[in-house]
Amino acid sequence: MRLLAISGSLRADSHNSRLLRIAAEEAPVGVEVEIYDGLADIPPYDADNDTGLGPAPVRELRELIAESDGLIFATPEYNSSIPGVLKNGIDWASRPRATTPLAGKPAAVMGATTGHFGAVWAQAELKKVLGSTGARVVDAEVSLALADDAFDSRGNLGDEPTLQAVRDLTSAVVAEAEHDRELALAA
Repeated sequence: MRLLAISGSLRADSHNSRLLRIAAEEAPVGVEVEIYDGLADIPPYDADNDTGLGPAPVRELRELIAESDGLIFATPEYNSSIPGVLKNGIDWASRPRATTPLAGKPAAVMGATTGHFGAVWAQAELKKVLGSTGARVVDAEVSLALADDAFDSRGNLGDEPTLQAVRDLTSAVVAEAEHDRELALAA
């Protein structure tokens, strides 16, 4: 079982990327969580450049999504929404609509912010965007507020309820992916 994890933050010391690393460390036995770090390399979406397999960074993202059993996104909140670079990556991955690797893919969303709301608006926006691409957004969420205080100096999350919520979110994606496998075997 392989999940692809995508952070909407490009910052080197990103709280959202930390959440994804924790999801990878805490994943159930037999589940690999690969953290995608190529978002900054994806050019702005331009339909004129979306020919053939697309630019190399786009092709890589599409292939990684297609090869994964499920997706985990972690998003900061910029101006009450998702970062443009994350939306841009999803826009590329969602095309062409007939063959998007996002179609039917189980996906979960979590977010961390330094403010008091834990990226809840950005998560709602991201869920809407993913749903419109045909991804199957699972009913699980992690909203980490005041993220500057949530991690220790080594990047560990000290709050057990939030840590458990990350585990639960990862398990929810795994359960959906396992269900997909069962359906495929039964067909």
